[in-house]
Amino acid sequence: MKVVILSKALHSIAYRRKTDAIAAHPGLDLTVIVPPSWREPRAAAQVYEPGPTPNYTVIQTPIRWNGHHHIHWYPQVGALLRTIQPDVVHVDEESFNLATFLAMRAAQAVGAASCFYNYANIERTYPPPFGWFERYAFRNAAHAIACSHEAGEILRRHGYTGKLSILPQTGVDPDLYTPAAHPAPTDNCIMLGYVGRIVPEKGIADLINALALLPAHYQLTLVGAGTDEQLLRTLADNLGVGKRIHWHDPIATSAMPAMMQSFTALVLPSRTTANWKEQFGRVIIEAMACGIPVIGSDSGEIPHVIGAGGATFPEGDAGALASVIHVICADPNRLEALRATARQRVLSHYTQTALAARYVDIYRQMAAMRLRT
Repeated sequence: MKVVILSKALHSIAYRRKTDAIAAHPGLDLTVIVPPSWREPRAAAQVYEPGPTPNYTVIQTPIRWNGHHHIHWYPQVGALLRTIQPDVVHVDEESFNLATFLAMRAAQAVGAASCFYNYANIERTYPPPFGWFERYAFRNAAHAIACSHEAGEILRRHGYTGKLSILPQTGVDPDLYTPAAHPAPTDNCIMLGYVGRIVPEKGIADLINALALLPAHYQLTLVGAGTDEQLLRTLADNLGVGKRIHWHDPIATSAMPAMMQSFTALVLPSRTTANWKEQFGRVIIEAMACGIPVIGSDSGEIPHVIGAGGATFPEGDAGALASVIHVICADPNRLEALRATARQRVLSHYTQTALAARYVDIYRQMAAMRLRT
């Protein structure tokens, strides 16, 4: 069975651990198509990270309208599919994107079954041409994959009636994201961590306000870049906590486990807006795999992903956030128990190997449907 995955997310070595596991399944010939880079709006560019790709091929192909989620596209995808002649094409994009429409049309032209992946978890109606793209995807997809039950329910309400699976886009490698051999003591410093875009909807102002309510031995490491950095630096200085915050530019995914291991707890204080709420929060499972408890707001999927591996607070409530942080981090016994629980939750639900097996099962179902039509 020949499978092609078209994905701008697979620029990352850590994310390609899933495709490593997919390619290890017998009888599967895998090709991954990625752009050389992706310019995430209001954040640093994500550049393809070279590394070993055992038993499969990675093709870097040009991308047009880079950084525009709904109108970017790959001009060479049709030619690539004609050369590869796949049985299955996994388009790792939303059903209403131009890239999805063009890739699914190219898959249909070579007789391949195709699927799409939806993150959208806010109800909206898409104007032309995006509504047309969505209807085309619904008519022609052999399978749909959604990141959350909420996103899946939206697909159904929009009229998708085909096969649907709820799966994270990628999992984690528990051998890479693993607890530190000797966790840092917390007596003299409790290090809170945040990893992600430095933008308003991520709620970092709430985290800084919470830090100001906590004793001086609570410190914060912020890893990321974005439009809000200077405003947040000013806020921290005005609150008198500027010297308790350590700023880091975005780091390579290969360096992320060591960064996670340096935290006492990860905080994801996201705030729902009219146009966005947290869709999954990959950093949650990366931290929990490292045995780091996660404290998250109740935005979107955050509570469902954290489960028993940490705690949640009402989004936007800095006082509640400070209280939850103190309850978790001030008690060494509670912290140690949460470390074990967080790690076990990932091993049970979110490893790359477990997810890969589920994706391969979907591809086999798709290929079987193709042979019947």
